[in-house]
Amino acid sequence: MDERSALAATALEAFESAEPRSPSWSDADRAWADRVGLDSASAEAPLDAFVAVRARHALQRLSPREPVLARLALPSQRGGRWTVVAVALAFVVGLLADHLADSRRINLLAPPMWGVLAWNLLVYLGLLIFPLLRLARRQSERGPIVRGLAGRIARRIRLPRLAAGGSAAALHRFAALWAERGRALATRRAETLLHVAAAALALGLIAGLYLRGLVFDYRAGWQSTFLTPEAAHAIVSTALAPASRLSGIALPDVAAFAAMRTVEGQAGGGAPAAAWIHLLALTLVLVVLLPRVLLALVAQARGRWRAARFPMPLEQPYYQRLARLQRGGAAQVVVFPYGGAVSPQAALGLRALLADAFGPRVALDVAPGIAFGAEDEAPLAVPAGTSHAIALFDLSATPESENQGRFLRRLVAALPPGAALAVLLDETQFARRFGGLGDRLAERREAWRLWGEAHRSVPLALALEAPAAGDAPARLQAAFATPASAAA
Repeated sequence: MDERSALAATALEAFESAEPRSPSWSDADRAWADRVGLDSASAEAPLDAFVAVRARHALQRLSPREPVLARLALPSQRGGRWTVVAVALAFVVGLLADHLADSRRINLLAPPMWGVLAWNLLVYLGLLIFPLLRLARRQSERGPIVRGLAGRIARRIRLPRLAAGGSAAALHRFAALWAERGRALATRRAETLLHVAAAALALGLIAGLYLRGLVFDYRAGWQSTFLTPEAAHAIVSTALAPASRLSGIALPDVAAFAAMRTVEGQAGGGAPAAAWIHLLALTLVLVVLLPRVLLALVAQARGRWRAARFPMPLEQPYYQRLARLQRGGAAQVVVFPYGGAVSPQAALGLRALLADAFGPRVALDVAPGIAFGAEDEAPLAVPAGTSHAIALFDLSATPESENQGRFLRRLVAALPPGAALAVLLDETQFARRFGGLGDRLAERREAWRLWGEAHRSVPLALALEAPAAGDAPARLQAAFATPASAAA
């Protein structure tokens, strides 16, 4: 999947999974997108191709309703203008860095020249050392400058200031999802931009040297309060030695270099600057311009490769629903009650909720209930084709790690690989007993939330005998987002 298709798929995912749901995209629209996607892509096509085709058709219907989506452009397209601006600015800064020349004299120890060289050498050293440190620490973060610039590139989805309600939740979820998924590609683009800007700065410095040399008769010399002629000669000759060997321009010895020392306020001194300008320019080319251009080309190639093969989290429940839709299969959901059986009315409500979340062909199976305290002895049979499992608890029960926690860990161990797990709390009975006491309901939900944190899960509380409409299907899909292998 390329970047354009990933952007469209992410936008559609946000509108189909946001809480609360957007009025711009209804269940009828989602069903229409399913039909169009199935008609446009065969069952043998890769999942990412089906997702891309479905999203492209869906945005043709959604974009006229949401002008923000109609104005979407790829970050690479928007970033081209900023790249030109950054490169032009860096070149101008280098061109106007006339502190290198003072009273028509070129100070061979002037900070701008050596500062640029030292900074780039430090960058190259960092490019060698930091990957090793990240590998040792098992981290993938870049430096603060690259991270900051990459963050700005990844978040460059312009959204209006939206009030609560409407499509605000969907649009902001879209921005958050794209900022997360596009971070790696934005990092490549940030690296490219920084390398190109550094090369442009060096090119500006070189152009400034030669432009001033064309219209002024410059003299080259050096000044220093602390450095002796021997020390200054060693620094300059070491730094310019590669350029000297490559160009054939000989460097002066210590005595000749000492004679080039200038004194503020005194005329004369120094030497003709033409040879020194050639050496300085060639050094900038060797140390800054050529390496930075090469690094920029490498970063750009890696960015283009990633943009053409944009990774999407197709293993998540939202995309797994589309995979089952494409294959003509259905979600195989098994409910495992703990502490009591599932009432017929609750089973009907749960089936309707699952149909809204996973499509009308969802297959629901309710396993025999496991009594409180029997979590270790009671049989726990998990069908081989289970794609989703629900650990069902009664909100009225007090959550205990020794009971409900042990049952959850046992269920996770029994699930087949790849199955998703959600923890569902039926608050029907609790609401009947304490329906008028909102504080009691909030306290019990909070107790289960803390229990869920301890077991790496997010319990979802619903009244199954009268499931609420609206965002309940999206909340159920979100509850399945944690892989079963990590939910214990």
